Formats: sequence, C-alpha cells, structure tokens
Amino acid sequence: MASASPSYRASEPEEVAALHALVMTSLDDDQAVETISIPLAGKSTIADYMVIASGRSTRQVASMAQKLVEKIKAELGRIARIEGLPTADWVLIDAGDVIVHLFRPEVRSFYNLERMWAFGDAPTPPAVPDVTPEAPEA
Repeated sequence: MASASPSYRASEPEEVAALHALVMTSLDDDQAVETISIPLAGKSTIADYMVIASGRSTRQVASMAQKLVEKIKAELGRIARIEGLPTADWVLIDAGDVIVHLFRPEVRSFYNLERMWAFGDAPTPPAVPDVTPEAPEA
C-alpha cells in the first residue's frame, strides 16, 4: 500500500523540466522500449507528465525502476514512491510532477494506458512482438 504522505510537487517549471529530463534520460540509458511522454498539465492535477515505457523482462523492468528512483533521490533530492516492484510486470513510480509506468510488453498492451490518458493525442501502444520460434528446416 502506498504511503499516506503526499508526493513533492515543484512550483518552478525548471524543476519539473529537470525531473522530466532525468526520467527520460535514465530510461533511454537503460534501453527502455517504446518510451512515450504524455503531458498532463492542464488535463489533470495529479502530475505534469506521465511517462510510459516497456522493458523486455521483469528483471529489466525492476532494474530500470530501482535505478530511476535512486537517480531521482541522488540528483534532485526527491523521494519517489514505487509500487509493483516484487512482481515487476507493471511498476509505478510517483515522483510528484512525473508519474512513470514501466511494463512488460504484454501487460502494457493489455492495459493500454496511452489511450486512456492521452485523450486521443498519443499513439496506440506497440504491438506485442510474435516470439514464436521458427520451425526447423528439413
């Protein structure tokens, strides 16, 4: 269950931009797949950005989430809340101004958050790649 204490929200646009840039850079460095950023300012009061990305496995999703939370604390002095780490199918990171959803591709496709939160502005989620092994040649 999430902590009852509210997440830190910045009043300065520069702080929000720095947090958003840190999130995007960290996910890129960790080779996140199909990363999208949905601006929520003016659409919702929960955050200024929602970032959605996929990892290739539960191990990669968990690793990206842990590294991101550590970077946010080390570089910006913020405590980000994290949910879903034990199973790492869908990990939510609440950093106040930026909310990050990290998924395994199958779970991301099922929930389709891009469509729900983009209000028609975001692309559809990536298709889950077919990983059916090829038949051996005779």
